[in-house]
Amino acid sequence: MSIINALEWRYAVKKFDPKKILSKEKVSVLKKAFNLTATSYGLQPVKLIIVSNKELQKTLKASSWNQAQVEDASHLLIFCIENEIDDAYIKKYFERVKNIRNTPDEILAPFQNFLIEDFNRKTTEEIKHWAKNQVYLAMGNLLTVCALEEIDACPMEGFLPEDYDKILKLDAKGLKSVLVLPIGYRADDDMFAELKKVRKPLQDSVIEFE
Repeated sequence: MSIINALEWRYAVKKFDPKKILSKEKVSVLKKAFNLTATSYGLQPVKLIIVSNKELQKTLKASSWNQAQVEDASHLLIFCIENEIDDAYIKKYFERVKNIRNTPDEILAPFQNFLIEDFNRKTTEEIKHWAKNQVYLAMGNLLTVCALEEIDACPMEGFLPEDYDKILKLDAKGLKSVLVLPIGYRADDDMFAELKKVRKPLQDSVIEFE
């Protein structure tokens, strides 16, 4: 499919077919796409958790307002943010740049120092808000990739992050959950699959200066 056809094909799936499971190859594409998502400064303050354990999905459903998609989806993607974006985290990023690109320290140092100073001026809440913005970038990217791969998905904010964090022991991993994305294949009887998209006319959503 072309990208426009793919985006017209996708919708927020309300009913998954629990018998249809994504291949390892499809999941691998999504993992790589997540890792390639653009993030502010390239710092990647986000992490993806992939759940395919059905008992665990059932448990998480109870903390997702009992939305059936969480249990019935082939896989459940949980988008998280790092709890600590500190000097050490930033320095580790620049070490990665140095190792991959062989960039000299004298070139990297000014930008590294700028970021450290900038983040030291931010409050914990400001950094958390910044990191959450990167999660939305990542989910938006994966929604498009899912459409191109003909993988069905349903983006969700409707869950209890504190419960997810506790069930998955995310605090021990230095993470907090932000968004949830059940993925898989739509059920044949999902009535929403055939509904026309409701969008503003293009001229009402795009402004051009020519």
